[in-house]
Amino acid sequence: MKKVPIAVAYGDGIGPEIMEATLAILEASGAALEINRIEIGEKEYMKGFSAGIDPSSWDIIRKSRAFLKAPITTPQGGGFKSLNVTIRTTLGLFANVRPCVAYAPFVKTKHPGMDVVVVRENEEDLYTGIEYRQSQDTYHALKIISRPGCEKIIRYAFDFAKANQRKKVTCFTKDNILKLSDGLFHKVFDEIAKEYPEIENEHWIIDIGAAKLADTPNAFDVIVMPNLYGDILSDVAAQIAGSVGLAGSANIGEKHAMFEAIHGSAPRRAGQNLANPSGLLLSAVMMLVHIGDSKAASLVHNAWLKTIEEGIHTYDIYTDAISKVKVGTSEFAKAVIERLGKEPDQLKAVKYSGTSKHVLQGRQETAEKKMDSKEIVGVDVFVDHHGDVDKLHEKLMRLSLGGLKLTMIANRGVKVWPDKHPETSCVDNYRLRFMALARGGSVSRREISGLIQKLADAEIDFVQTENLCTFEGLPGYTVSQDEQ
Repeated sequence: MKKVPIAVAYGDGIGPEIMEATLAILEASGAALEINRIEIGEKEYMKGFSAGIDPSSWDIIRKSRAFLKAPITTPQGGGFKSLNVTIRTTLGLFANVRPCVAYAPFVKTKHPGMDVVVVRENEEDLYTGIEYRQSQDTYHALKIISRPGCEKIIRYAFDFAKANQRKKVTCFTKDNILKLSDGLFHKVFDEIAKEYPEIENEHWIIDIGAAKLADTPNAFDVIVMPNLYGDILSDVAAQIAGSVGLAGSANIGEKHAMFEAIHGSAPRRAGQNLANPSGLLLSAVMMLVHIGDSKAASLVHNAWLKTIEEGIHTYDIYTDAISKVKVGTSEFAKAVIERLGKEPDQLKAVKYSGTSKHVLQGRQETAEKKMDSKEIVGVDVFVDHHGDVDKLHEKLMRLSLGGLKLTMIANRGVKVWPDKHPETSCVDNYRLRFMALARGGSVSRREISGLIQKLADAEIDFVQTENLCTFEGLPGYTVSQDEQ
C-alpha cells in the first residue's frame, strides 16, 4: 500500500510525549503513513520566527495529505501571534470539528450517553486578533463576521450531520445584542437550514444555550457556532463528557486539513510520563478517516475503546471506583497496541468505511450574487477626549460642518449627548456620529475627509472612523442605547 505523506509536529510541553505514543500506535496499526516532521512552536518563536513556524515548513505541510499537530505553547505578551490561528487562517481551514463523547461507565461523567459534535467557525470573529489601543484607558477589538464565512461553516455543519446520520443541527449566537454580526450568522443558518428539510434545526441564544448544554447535553446533536463561542463551549462540552484530555479535533479546509487535541501543552506535566495521549490519538483517528484509511482508523479506535473499557487509565481520568490500573503515557500506548484487533464489549464498537464520512471535505458556494446598492449616509468618528462631554460638544459646535450634522455622542455604546443621564459613567473614548444634513441624504467621501481635517485643525484627537452605510436602503450600522 502506497504510503500517504503527512506532516507531523511534536509541539511543546507534553506534546513530544503524546506524539511519540500516538505515532507508535499508528505504526503498530499498519497505517501506511510517510511521516514528515516539522518544527513549530516555542523553539521557533525563540529563534525569531514571530509566527512560531519556519517559513520553509509551509511547503512540507502543503505537500502532505494532512497535518498532525501536538499542542504548542504561545509565549505571552509581545508581538507573538497564536500559531494555531495562523495555520487555520493561512491554509483556509474554515471548519473546526470537535466530537465530545461520554464513555460511561468507564470514564466518570454526569451525562452518560452524551454524543455532541461542536462545529466551530475557524477563520473569523474575534480570533482575527485585530486590536487597537485608542486612548490611555480604552482598547478596541474587531469582530469580523462575513456572509461567505457563515455560509461555508453552516453548510458544512449540515453536510456533516447528513453524512453521519445526525438528526439535528443547533445554532448558538448572541444576536439579541450583536444584531448585525451574530444576526448575520443566525440569518444564514435559517436560510441554509431550508435546504436540509430532513434535518431538524433550532437556534439558541448563547448564554441560555450554554447553560442547557452544561446541564442537559443530550438535548443536542450537532452545534454550529462562531469562532469564540465554539472554542469556549467545545471545551465545556468535552469536560462534561468526561475530560478535555479525551477530545480530539479536525480542522478542515478546501485543500488542507490539520488534526490536533483540543487541550494545551500543559508544560507543568511535561517530561513526567503522565500525560494522556487520547486527545491526540483520537485526532489521528479522524485523520486516518480523512485520508481514506478506514481500516487503520477502526483498528485504533476500537483498541482505544477496549483499553478505556478495561480500566487502564492515565491519572487525569483515573478514579478508584472505576479504574483498574493507573498508567503513564507510554504504558497507555502499549496497552492500546496490545489490544489492536480487539473490540470493546460494552462501549459501542466503531466501523469506518468509505473515504471521509466522519469529516467531510467542505464546499464553498461560488455562484455570483447580486451586489446590494451601497450609500454612505454618515460617519462615526472615535476621539480620545479627557474631560466632560459638554466641553467636547462646545468644541464641536465651533466648527462649520457643511453638509453634515452632529446627531449623537456616545461612550461605550451609550448615548451621552444630547441628554446625558447623570449616572452614566464615561471613559476617555467617545464616538461622534455625523449624519447627512438633509434627512435621507447621502455623504461624500470628500465631505468626510473635510470633516476629519476640521477635527485635526481644532486639535480634537480622532483615532478611528467608520462610514455609516445603507445597503438596499437598510442601515448597515446599529444605533446606540437610547439613541433615537
